[in-house]
Amino acid sequence: MPQDIIVDHLSKTFRIKDRNGVKEIKAVRSVSFQIEGGSCVAFIGPNGAGKSTTLKMLTSILFPSGGSAEILGMNPWTDRAKLMRRIGAVFGQRSQLWYHLPARRSFDLIAAIYDIPDSKARTWTNELIRRFDLKTLIDKPVRSLSLGERMRCEIVASLIHQPAVLFLDEPTIGLDVEAKGLIRDLLTDQIRQTGTTVLMTSHDTGDIEQLCERVLMINHGRLILDTTVSDMKQNYLTHREITVTYDDGTHRTLQISAAQSVNNALTKLIGHKTIRDLSVSNPPLEDIIRALYKKDKGV
Repeated sequence: MPQDIIVDHLSKTFRIKDRNGVKEIKAVRSVSFQIEGGSCVAFIGPNGAGKSTTLKMLTSILFPSGGSAEILGMNPWTDRAKLMRRIGAVFGQRSQLWYHLPARRSFDLIAAIYDIPDSKARTWTNELIRRFDLKTLIDKPVRSLSLGERMRCEIVASLIHQPAVLFLDEPTIGLDVEAKGLIRDLLTDQIRQTGTTVLMTSHDTGDIEQLCERVLMINHGRLILDTTVSDMKQNYLTHREITVTYDDGTHRTLQISAAQSVNNALTKLIGHKTIRDLSVSNPPLEDIIRALYKKDKGV
């Protein structure tokens, strides 16, 4: 498969004036990675790590201080007008919908901006409305929609011109559990049906586990990890938990290091009681990610 996104030593330094003169903040430091067409990749890191700055460079909102990038074979900064017709973006805290207009009007305006013929725009927009279950929402003013409803409309708006690459910056931020689950299911189906390449930032491990097969982790502006979600779970475990339930209904849990033998731990748990049930569980992905952040001290 071709590489839809190629990033080579991309860097961004901000220069900020204060009372002591000009201060340099290195937001992104020589980041390199490639993303194959049709894949969904999580781009994660703590607040201030450089995630959003990187996405803003790749979508040509910001110019880099160094390095280069190619999206679908185009330079984001010199081929901006051409590239904008091939990519989509959703920034969780920024809206591309007209606040006082119904979502349908925003969809029509976006189709016109991209010079999509009326019949083609109508057919594809109706298909997206069906896929994202927006039939009862699209004639309501955007201001009257819940956050979850608005985010579904935001994602549809980003897909109207059928982008080959989609950038998602915190697409489920602030949503309740039900709304998050719905958006994840809808995005999973959309990616599967269209083969869209997705690069997504998120602090929510549910987004990562359900949508993505690969993780890029950035911290202090540097890329510190590039691996699959399954390998991250397997190779970066720090501990496991063994829980036994005894015949008398009592239970006991023992935490062991990932390298420690389960058999040795069981001898401590069995004692003189008969075991009714036993389970061995890994820590949540969130704990693994937090440990990796903590381990990386930056420079």
